[in-house]
Amino acid sequence: MITVEIARNDERNIVSFTMSGHADAGPHGHDIVCAGASAVSFGCVNAIAALCDVELDVEMEEDGGFLRCHVPTGLDDVTFEKVQLLLEGMLISLQSIAEEYSRNILVNETVGR
Repeated sequence: MITVEIARNDERNIVSFTMSGHADAGPHGHDIVCAGASAVSFGCVNAIAALCDVELDVEMEEDGGFLRCHVPTGLDDVTFEKVQLLLEGMLISLQSIAEEYSRNILVNETVGR
């Protein structure tokens, strides 16, 4: 199962997200849950870089199954809001996948980290 952990600060802004595990919804290379979750998360990271000129602090394993991204501190207010909008869009997309494939992906949120 893919587990997505969304960490929010006390102001309810997303400060990081972690995806770990494997969906096991199909054979390697044909797993639509894995493909969807990967496309949404990497698409968001790439959109933040291209549209906001912000590089998230990214950690990942080369063989897949782990991605952690942190929002850098010190962003101006306008850029920070754009980053948050893109991250909230990613979260909604991942939650939509989880609604349909609850045996393969779980999305959790924590506040106050």
